[in-house]
Amino acid sequence: MSESYAFIGLGHLGGNLAASLIRNGFAVTVFDRDPTAVERLVALGTTAASSPAEAAARAGNAISCLPSPKVSEAVLAGADGLLEGLPTGGTWIEMSTNGRDEILRLAALASAKGIETLECPVTGGVHLAAAGKITALVGGDPALYARHRPAIEAMCAKSFLMGPVGSAAVIKVITNMLAFVHLVAAGEALMLAKRGGLDLAQAYHAIVASSGNSFVHDTESQLILNGSYDIGFTMDLALKDLSFALAMGEQSGVPLELASRVNAIFQQGKAAYGGGAWSTQIVKLLEDAVGTDLRAPGFPAKLEL
Repeated sequence: MSESYAFIGLGHLGGNLAASLIRNGFAVTVFDRDPTAVERLVALGTTAASSPAEAAARAGNAISCLPSPKVSEAVLAGADGLLEGLPTGGTWIEMSTNGRDEILRLAALASAKGIETLECPVTGGVHLAAAGKITALVGGDPALYARHRPAIEAMCAKSFLMGPVGSAAVIKVITNMLAFVHLVAAGEALMLAKRGGLDLAQAYHAIVASSGNSFVHDTESQLILNGSYDIGFTMDLALKDLSFALAMGEQSGVPLELASRVNAIFQQGKAAYGGGAWSTQIVKLLEDAVGTDLRAPGFPAKLEL
């Protein structure tokens, strides 16, 4: 492949994205603070670096997939960060979820060092990332997108160029806001079915085949019915993304009544189960409140294609 990449951030999502790059023949150098995560990627044939700067210097381009704008800034511009290693003309591809103001500010830091930025958050869930079938939402220069499109397509089944840097942040915040609204609604729907005396497995499949279906019900409701809730995405991350949506609504003068209520529900979920609990456990608030578990046989503990 013509381009090489440093990949920083090998968590639930980033580890799968990096693995897809490696499987598709790209030269990848990885860094993560978790040595176990690094070892998994090295076993696939990549090499490891001792810092983001070292990884970026080896590769010439860098991809990051990190939990918050604060961490993204530290990895980009902190001591031993990407900007210390990337050459002039190199590219930083940011696959983390940021608000528009955050990605514009970080892209300006990169530009001052002669580094181009392509924002590329993804949507669809960890199970789709593992299969290389997740969707990329891209913001940046069209020529830069074309240059790195082979790598993006190695990780993602679909990609949408939304406009300049900042555009992808807007649509990603919107899609995540919708997902959390749908998750709370799916829990309420399943509870009505349960308390109405329906077989929950049959109710799940009926909803999937109905006008009330959503991607979230199709996928995450299975984990609720299993009882594992294991979506690979935490309450803290959900609250981070909802805060971006609420800030965007305030800035643009759009009252987000549903998103505001869902944010309050997730605050309750964090208080009850901790910020590290899976976001799907938000439905457990309802289960606990009415003393009824939403369980049915035949559903997986983790999502698979």
